[in-house]
Amino acid sequence: MSCRDSRSATLLVVCSAHFLMPFMMSAVGVALPAIGREFSATALQLGLIETTYVLSASIFLLAMGRLGDIYGRRRVFQYGIVLFTLAGGMISQAWSIESLLVLRFLQGMGGAMVMATTLAMVASVFPPEERGRALGIAIASVYAGISCGPFLGGLLVTALGWRWIFYLCVPLGSATFLVTLARLRDEWADARGEPFDWRGSLLYATALTLLTAGAANLDAGGWAWGLLAAGLLGLALFLAVEARTPYPILNIALLRGNRVFAFSNLAALFNYAATFGVTFFLSLYLQYVKGLSAREAGTILIIQPVVQATLSPFCGRLADRYPAAKIATVGMTICAVGLAVAATLAPGTPLALVMAMLALLGTGFALFSSPNVSVIMGSVPPRYLGVASGLNSSMRTLGMMTSMSIITVILSMLMAGHPVTPDTQPQFLHSMRLALLIFCVLCGIGIACSAGRLKPS
Repeated sequence: MSCRDSRSATLLVVCSAHFLMPFMMSAVGVALPAIGREFSATALQLGLIETTYVLSASIFLLAMGRLGDIYGRRRVFQYGIVLFTLAGGMISQAWSIESLLVLRFLQGMGGAMVMATTLAMVASVFPPEERGRALGIAIASVYAGISCGPFLGGLLVTALGWRWIFYLCVPLGSATFLVTLARLRDEWADARGEPFDWRGSLLYATALTLLTAGAANLDAGGWAWGLLAAGLLGLALFLAVEARTPYPILNIALLRGNRVFAFSNLAALFNYAATFGVTFFLSLYLQYVKGLSAREAGTILIIQPVVQATLSPFCGRLADRYPAAKIATVGMTICAVGLAVAATLAPGTPLALVMAMLALLGTGFALFSSPNVSVIMGSVPPRYLGVASGLNSSMRTLGMMTSMSIITVILSMLMAGHPVTPDTQPQFLHSMRLALLIFCVLCGIGIACSAGRLKPS
């Protein structure tokens, strides 16, 4: 296979996986009410269906990135597709909410194996002058999956039932695996022969589990704050241990000695922490405050991922022609402006302004995401591409959890456990505006991190 054919095959496989993972996650969100009715699940159990997947992915991302560097990224990617597909097929036969949660954890592990290796595979085959465009296309496929998930998932749940979402996982996952077998011939294992850091992996998994358990129950009292504190201490211990480990899953020297790599990952963390919770609030705002149906609200909310999917390849090409870090900083600034506008939403705000704000956020995130990933993947030696890919994905999931933790604390303080009703609408709007202002501040910190890696003129 020629070099050009190898690049095209790799990009095709990565885009297939990038579409499948977020498509399944966003489609499952639509199915939660139906799952809850069938299994008589509590609100906490329904929340765990998504949280368990994200936690599992977060736990295994760094480890799978490192395993890909040691044993081969294509191999870890293929095993991940198989595990993700098998777990999805088994979920379609779930007999209880508990069995569904266990299988979602396994599916999250498979998702981590895939997402920890995809960006490293693209960076391995595309030269620096073409890397931004390729990463832009790969990231656009993520947003395409996010965009299609709620729409197609809603159709399947309405017409055939929630299990059909997971039935669909089997042919989609099988097709991706077959394309991998047929088209992907290269293997990348730049750290072959090095030992795997089991101690660091277990420390990281334990710390993240404690953090997630604490953050999800902050309104329950002191024990949850204790778990949160233990998780933070666990992360500090993990960093201390990794700094003294010869072959760590997270190379602290990369963060200490590579300013561009460190600031780029911090910028990604703050960007996801600032933007992930926006859809949560806007979904409630559009339905409870503006009185739209779920379908109408979904149609409006899809604007942001559609804009991101449309613009990401173009933004990737921009990153090949101009300094990618500057483009990412501009994108983060646009996100901050969009969040500031969102923080002013009121009952009488025109829907046109809401749609314009979503388009603005989509534009900002497209300008930030693929150029920022291009900077991250271009700032490390080939033997650390898997670690860089896994860390970037970890920043995304940690940012998501940070965003939802902030929302949990604010709602528990200002809503006091009450549902959103006409009587509690003022408290909800106050909670939403406060959270969005905090997100805007986080975005400002992200701008500082993004600008901090720029070379002085």
